[in-house]
Amino acid sequence: MNMVSVLQRLLLLFIFLFCFSSFPSNARFITGRSSPTDLVSDGISTVRNPPYLLLKPLISAEETCEQTYGFLPCTTTAIGNLFLILVYGYLMFLAATYLSSGSELLLEILGPGIVGGLFLPMLGALPDAMLILVSGLSGTAETAQDQVSVGMGLLAGSTVMLLTVIWGSCVIVGRCDLRDSFAVDGTNTKGFHPTETGVSTDIWTCYAARIMAISVIPFVIVQLPQALNSTSGRHLAVLIALIISVSMLVSYCVYQVFQPWVQRRRLAYVKHKHVISGILRHLKKQAFGKLLTDDGGPNTDIIRKLFHAIDENHDGALSHSELKALIIGIRFEEIDLDKDDAVRKVMLDFDTSLDSLVQEEEFIKGITKWILEAKQTGGAYLEPTAGTFKFIDRFHQETKREHALLGSEEQSDEVVEHVENPRWISFKAVLMLLLGTLIAAAFADPLVDAVDNFSTATSIPSFFISFIALPLATNSSEAVSAIIFASRKKQRTASLTFSELYGAVTMNNVLCLSVFLALVYVRGLTWDFSSEVLVILIVCIVMGAFASFRTTFPLWTCSVAYILYPFSLALVYVLDYFFGWS
Repeated sequence: MNMVSVLQRLLLLFIFLFCFSSFPSNARFITGRSSPTDLVSDGISTVRNPPYLLLKPLISAEETCEQTYGFLPCTTTAIGNLFLILVYGYLMFLAATYLSSGSELLLEILGPGIVGGLFLPMLGALPDAMLILVSGLSGTAETAQDQVSVGMGLLAGSTVMLLTVIWGSCVIVGRCDLRDSFAVDGTNTKGFHPTETGVSTDIWTCYAARIMAISVIPFVIVQLPQALNSTSGRHLAVLIALIISVSMLVSYCVYQVFQPWVQRRRLAYVKHKHVISGILRHLKKQAFGKLLTDDGGPNTDIIRKLFHAIDENHDGALSHSELKALIIGIRFEEIDLDKDDAVRKVMLDFDTSLDSLVQEEEFIKGITKWILEAKQTGGAYLEPTAGTFKFIDRFHQETKREHALLGSEEQSDEVVEHVENPRWISFKAVLMLLLGTLIAAAFADPLVDAVDNFSTATSIPSFFISFIALPLATNSSEAVSAIIFASRKKQRTASLTFSELYGAVTMNNVLCLSVFLALVYVRGLTWDFSSEVLVILIVCIVMGAFASFRTTFPLWTCSVAYILYPFSLALVYVLDYFFGWS
């Protein structure tokens, strides 16, 4: 993003805000109840319990608002506060955009690891964390108790929106034709067919979904005293949940740091299994008889003959060049195989004497070990026509499936490509990160005040405003990025998209909740958010369980996500309005 255009936008917003703040807001207060001191009826009948949507746009002339920082505009009218919410919400959207863009630039320079695993998830959750923090630091403990519902509404709303509306939209825009329960990259010939189109992800995305589901444990702990109708243990439950939440945050960051290394090791192991299955299939085709005896054991006589067929110079040992010729002749077209690395790993399996040669007995023992490994994976199923066992083909299919679930090599590659002018890009990235952080820190407090004032002016609980509106500001850039990325219609991009969604929810459940719990504990606030916690638990557990044990999502699965959003909102409304949960 052009930095000049950024500064121009901010300058225009500041000028507009200052112009808006120069006009005073005076009005009178209209209540829903008659007063014995009223001389003239205002035409409004007495209402014992006014509904949420009863507007009170006019405030008494004596009532004034308090300007944030002493100079930012404020108003006591519903329209004015709605305008301020839009302006401050847009500023928070800019903050999230700059943090996201700066993080991507920094990742381009430094690569994954510490940056990708530690800083980027935290920076992505920074706007939400800022809003939660200022909602609990405002004024006295009584004021903070009133405004802290804004932070909880944002936390619940962000989680629900990411896992419902955005998740379902990514399935729609990323759909491809399904073939053998896998999405075919870049193909969509079946339109919007509910069962024959969809998206596929790798196994790492399933792990991310499971971590997300586990991250709700602190919510369960802090809610236990209320579930048991106990008042004495609430403060202690907050402390325990805070400790567990911080511990899970640290553990998650460590996992994110080392996950690329783990993924690379897993892929390397699966590549080696490809070599094993390829060589076994080749030997099976070239064998003069069966690789197994009638009782299912390795046929050493056949393996010995195969050794002599590979030993081109007939010196009684297989050299590096002879093994490489064997691997080149097999033609591993399904994977991008480093031939020298494959030979090195075969040597490690076979060359027990460490003389850089594979002797005849070493070859027999190595092939026997591979056959036994393939039998354990593929099972020894008898082919009725060929009179042999087809476990090698099954072992090959299982290896291909495992490799597909792990994703492509590009996704796990930690090598940072050469970047032109890295100093300027680093400076630009740091500048965007600082700008995003400053905007989020500066305008989080006035946004919370505007939401609270709008709630007072309209009688709409601040929770619902923050649940619906604020996530649009703090998560909109992430939502647009996820949808655009998913529209590339590849398994790799779909895996990254859904992994980022699950990661964002996980950070909400550990980082933002840690900030929230710390505020409640330090300031002595009351934890009274049963309906919000219930919604978070339902959405995280349902979507977490849904995504933890499957890697392919047909198009019809987006309806599950879309249904969850209005269900969550209706559930909070019913529990709060009719049962008194808050």
